[in-house]
Amino acid sequence: MSIKKIPLRQCIGCGEMKSKKEMIRILKTDTGEIVLDATGRKNGRGAYLCPSMDCFKKAVKSKGIERSFKMPVPKDVYEVLEKEMEQLGQ
Repeated sequence: MSIKKIPLRQCIGCGEMKSKKEMIRILKTDTGEIVLDATGRKNGRGAYLCPSMDCFKKAVKSKGIERSFKMPVPKDVYEVLEKEMEQLGQ
């Protein structure tokens, strides 16, 4: 019997490796829009975060999202992502 491999992803905030299902995916679409991908299946470049506000704040401070997508991220996008993260936390 074979053991199924669990896909691991690294958090862009704290740098911890966790299973893909435990993480929240941030997505850069083909049009350059940055959104939260709750399903984890949308097309585009993805970056992963732990589902905590601490990791989100670390990612903003260290510019982890900007490094992952290789582009500057406007402040209003961070504000929208923060509101969406707060809703997921409830």
